[in-house]
Amino acid sequence: MSFGPVLVTGAAGFAGSHLLEHLSARADVTGWSRSAPPAEPATTARWQRVDLLARDTVRTALRELRPAAVYHCAGVPHVAQSWKASAKALEGNVIGTHVLLDELRRLGQPVRCLVTGSATVYAAAAHPLTEDAPLSPASPYALSKLAQEALALRALAEDGVEVVVARAFNHTGARQDPAFAAPSFARQIARIERGAVQPVIRVGNLEAERDFTDVRDVVRAYRLLMERGISGRVYNVCTGVGRSIRSVLDALVARSSRRVEIELDPEKLRPSDTPVVIGDPSRLMTETGWGPERTFEQMIDDLLEYWRRQA
Repeated sequence: MSFGPVLVTGAAGFAGSHLLEHLSARADVTGWSRSAPPAEPATTARWQRVDLLARDTVRTALRELRPAAVYHCAGVPHVAQSWKASAKALEGNVIGTHVLLDELRRLGQPVRCLVTGSATVYAAAAHPLTEDAPLSPASPYALSKLAQEALALRALAEDGVEVVVARAFNHTGARQDPAFAAPSFARQIARIERGAVQPVIRVGNLEAERDFTDVRDVVRAYRLLMERGISGRVYNVCTGVGRSIRSVLDALVARSSRRVEIELDPEKLRPSDTPVVIGDPSRLMTETGWGPERTFEQMIDDLLEYWRRQA
């Protein structure tokens, strides 16, 4: 499928920056962000400082660019932090999405939009979740992502904006905020190896089981969904394999050049932590041909090497 100008919102963020790198050799890409871009993808696209909450700025920028495809990656990404700043999560994920979709409607031209949702909208289940599984958001962040989905599907039904929703499960890789578990562990190990901190990692709940995908595979799924996904459909982006947070930490510690001690820190325990979140990627695989290309071991190797360079 051929597109005209391509827009990536949240392009300075974790998934957005990887998506920008992935698309740069295939499309005419513009990245929007509220902050300066990371060094790695800074030269891969044109950049514009755009805050999605500033409607006039959004309207002007869209009318100048007139994108044919929009990857909407902007938003507030962290579950735990949403308990402390609920209004920020709702504003960034819901109001920002509303402004973007409403201004795309006002363009009066065909446009296709991929909205990056979240698996946190699902109710807890011990089995792999399909897209038809019951929904029950258990955090302010999850609630904001479900509302974002509802806005996206309304834009298709009422405004004629072609929308595909990608429900991403856990993913990690270079440039992810160390507020998340995997990069936090990797960063601490890198600092321990350099002697910058004591060889102790303080942790929260390690028994939670999650479906981890390398971010580079996730953004490839986003591209394939833009090209081949059915408008109005929701797609899980995941591997279908569950791993405990402990197994992620153990894999990183096993690669450390120094001995590392693990201690429980009650301050790191979340008010609500779903025990198991594993997805069923069958729809994504069947309708787009996607499959993960990077192994868990490669993902862990590359994550630790990134933080060793940063340390």
